Amino acid sequence: MKIELLYFDGCPGWQEALKNLKAALAVESPEAEIHLVKVEDNARAASLKFLGSPSFRINGQELWPEERQRYNLSCRVYPTSKGLKSSPTVEMLRERLRAMNSTKK
Repeated sequence: MKIELLYFDGCPGWQEALKNLKAALAVESPEAEIHLVKVEDNARAASLKFLGSPSFRINGQELWPEERQRYNLSCRVYPTSKGLKSSPTVEMLRERLRAMNSTKK
């Protein structure tokens, strides 16, 4: 399983997202590899269809997909049980990982 964490340096949430992703993977898919994808400008954001930092893809599939007209450097927020946060919780990531794993079977 190839997991990508897409981010840009100006976003404060990506490092917390990486920590949460590692914690979720330790339980759900310890063999998975994390690939950090740094998005450096709006042209790259458009070519990647970047939904904001942090974003997560497994084998190229977005974990929290959205339809967009434009793609650019922006921070992303996630609706958690404690309100909007700059990264998904460990449990949110675990749920998405389990859902992705079940669709492979």
